[in-house]
Amino acid sequence: MEAKLYIIIGAYGSGKSEYSVHFARQLKKQGLDVVLADMDVVNPYFRTRDVQDVFEQEGIEIIAPEGQFKHADVPMLSPRIKGAIENTNRTVILDVGGDPAGCRTLGRFADDIQKRGYHLIYVINTCRPFTSTPEEIIIMQEMLEFSSKLKISELVCNTNLMEYTTPAVVAEGIKTIQLVADELSLPFERYLVLDKYADIIPDDILGKTKEIMTYTMKKPWEKLAEKGK
Repeated sequence: MEAKLYIIIGAYGSGKSEYSVHFARQLKKQGLDVVLADMDVVNPYFRTRDVQDVFEQEGIEIIAPEGQFKHADVPMLSPRIKGAIENTNRTVILDVGGDPAGCRTLGRFADDIQKRGYHLIYVINTCRPFTSTPEEIIIMQEMLEFSSKLKISELVCNTNLMEYTTPAVVAEGIKTIQLVADELSLPFERYLVLDKYADIIPDDILGKTKEIMTYTMKKPWEKLAEKGK
């Protein structure tokens, strides 16, 4: 059986890179040979290339710009991405930039992606601008699909306000996304919760499955604060 190709998209601030990292680790735990490709040319603060050294120790390959371009804030993609998409023996995750311009990078690989087959996951945080209402989420969905030349397969809720997250906040996000799922006839089964808030967010909110993530994609100032301790 051919390994799967997963594509993770979402608007700016949705947490899609955090989810990409989490998802790669979950698949690795299942014994799969996992490749995570950093295609985020939009947000310099949250890029999967920043966990490259850690992931290599865990046996997960990161495909990202190398050498002098590794930490450059420029719209650059590794030429190895095409080869990863075409290699059906490995499970591949594409972490894609968080707006229509970022999704446009998928367009150049659309034929290869369509040929292989894919599962496109749209991560949504209803506490962020441009995805706070069903209407906004659908407008963003249309723009992301148009830019990427691909169709969304599944919706995932990542509604949160970090330390101000409450069960009511998450439940409201689930209700909003459910309206979108009903309108678009798309699967919607999961909501994401960071591990440090897992105890205050209950399981099975409105019949959905809680999925707990570890906080990995720290902001630059958070990394500096940790080094200073």
